[in-house]
Amino acid sequence: MKLLHIDSSVLGPHSVSRQVSAKIVERLKQATPSLDVSYRDLTQTPLAHLSGSHLAAAQGAPAPADLAPDLAASQAVLAEFLAADIVVIGAPMYNFTIPSQLKAWIDRILVAGKTFKYDANGPQGLAGNKRVIVAISRGGYYGADTPAALGEHLETYLRWVFGFIGIANPEFILADGIQVGPEHREKALTSALAAATSLRAA
Repeated sequence: MKLLHIDSSVLGPHSVSRQVSAKIVERLKQATPSLDVSYRDLTQTPLAHLSGSHLAAAQGAPAPADLAPDLAASQAVLAEFLAADIVVIGAPMYNFTIPSQLKAWIDRILVAGKTFKYDANGPQGLAGNKRVIVAISRGGYYGADTPAALGEHLETYLRWVFGFIGIANPEFILADGIQVGPEHREKALTSALAAATSLRAA
């Protein structure tokens, strides 16, 4: 069984989402020692954002020579995702949504004919055989019952993205209010780490 671990926070060891995603992987690895874990840090090896040349190449047009390394990276990212049985993602909220580094990764895995297709009934997801677990950190409080709920475009976006490719029930572990104050941060982190430790086995 293969697990793909993705981190996208720019804060390195100071990141809450990185701490929680690491704890998730640790929990699953302890439960299934044979788990084959691969890791991609999207801030250390960032992907370029999509350009017209990327889209043209995807349609079969000749690609500029300088685009070849990034096209190869795209293929590698997609292959990693397709091979994984479990995907663990560290996803902090930046300006109400996902980091741009994570968006660039998502743009590489939402590929027609690979992770979704269109037929007479509309879009059909092709990646429904995966378990996705997301560690989310947010500076404020964005739950459905909060005044800021309408500004939440991280969890809602990821639920839609993974649902679109057939993963109907992604799991989320939340650390909210980490910028409200030190006590709030510590409480949120402790709660999220506890939730990670109690995850069901792989």
